[in-house]
Amino acid sequence: MQSPAPHHRPRPSHWVITAAALAAVVVCASLVGPGDDATVASAATAPAPDPRAARYPFDCGASTVQVVRRATADLDHDGRAETAAVVRCASSGGTPPSGLYILGPGAAGERRPRILATLVDPAEKMTVGAFRVTGDVVSATLFGYSSANVPRCCPDRSRNVEWRWRDGKFVLTALPVAGSV
Repeated sequence: MQSPAPHHRPRPSHWVITAAALAAVVVCASLVGPGDDATVASAATAPAPDPRAARYPFDCGASTVQVVRRATADLDHDGRAETAAVVRCASSGGTPPSGLYILGPGAAGERRPRILATLVDPAEKMTVGAFRVTGDVVSATLFGYSSANVPRCCPDRSRNVEWRWRDGKFVLTALPVAGSV
């Protein structure tokens, strides 16, 4: 086997020149920085509302409100992220009803997020199971009870639903029940 020609062997001077060239590229890129469009976009993007800081319209008595799940997206296409939050009263047993809320930024100068929409009210006595936000769609599996005689641990009804932002409000669509089509 032949040894490589002398000009094909890397030498320390080659590595130094390569490192200096890369350093020059990095320095130039940091001085030039992103274009004006990127600066405007990052300045306009505010953090999504924190669901732990919101005040929800139900009373948990001696217990506290628990944020079970949350997801953020620009649901109403206004350029600001909203937060979808599944909340309930903290409980050591049973299945407390859930609430599903859409949160937006508070009024000017107020740090507390405001509730833009109530998708599931805890007064409806439902539990939010699977939950996700994809694009501008909020999806959930809702569990409920056919009568007051059904134990609160064991919901006997379920339905997959979606909400989409349309004409200034969230519109509910109940998905087909499995086996009904």
